Amino acid sequence: MKIAIATDSNSGITQEEAKKNGVFVLPMPFTIGENDYFEDINLSQEEFYEKLKNNEDVFTSQPSLGALEEFWDNILKDYDEIIYIPMSSGLSKSCESATNFAEDEKYKGKVFVVDNQRISVTLKGTVYDAIKLASLGKSAEEIKEILIKTKFDSSIYIMVDTLKYLKKGGRVTPAGAALGTLLHIKPVLQIQGGKLDAYKKVMGVKMACQAMIEAIKNDLNTRFKDIKSEMRLCFAHTNNEANIMKFQEEVKKAIPDVKITYCDPLSLSVSCHIGPGALAVALYREIN
Repeated sequence: MKIAIATDSNSGITQEEAKKNGVFVLPMPFTIGENDYFEDINLSQEEFYEKLKNNEDVFTSQPSLGALEEFWDNILKDYDEIIYIPMSSGLSKSCESATNFAEDEKYKGKVFVVDNQRISVTLKGTVYDAIKLASLGKSAEEIKEILIKTKFDSSIYIMVDTLKYLKKGGRVTPAGAALGTLLHIKPVLQIQGGKLDAYKKVMGVKMACQAMIEAIKNDLNTRFKDIKSEMRLCFAHTNNEANIMKFQEEVKKAIPDVKITYCDPLSLSVSCHIGPGALAVALYREIN
């Protein structure tokens, strides 16, 4: 059987990278003002942050069933089966919609939707694990089973640089945002099991970075103690490339025995809720 590996742009895999590695990426849709955009198609990272800077209203949405149908149909012209790994069901209903759509007679037994409970760099790791498993001769059903079994073997910690977008999304009150800005509060958020939750509030970027390092160390010594040798570090940011490289060096010194894989911009679906300047570190289990 010829198996295709597909995901959405929340994986951080660009269209160019997808072509190089034989992956299929469905671009996530956005509405900005009165116009519709698609990530990495007619909306680049640079254009997105320029629109945020200009205080334009940015709204995310899930791919339409028509777009998903066209995406899958085009792949099935050349492949027998599709492993489709969208962003976590805990962050969007797009995974549930895709799962239900895959039950349609047209796709049953051909499209296998995997809710791997991940996003951004951890989802990217899952996609490349799926490619590896397919190359080893695993069936689509076997690949799905393995990815579901290991779906909770990941963590993401994100330092938010500005409270503006958390306030806009209702996660912080206007008074809380004003006081937090005055005190240079930097919230650290976490994604474990697919949901974006508060982790810690600290003063300043330096303390936030230290809090994330300690959180990663704790995960390695508790949740991932028995699979520590299989864990990988990766990094992400929102329009903050210079500082993410500095942070990466700090983590490398503090945790020298864990291999570093990716360092990517955070997907735009997450970025629009936390704004520019964010730094993130993540752990995920690499399937060998």
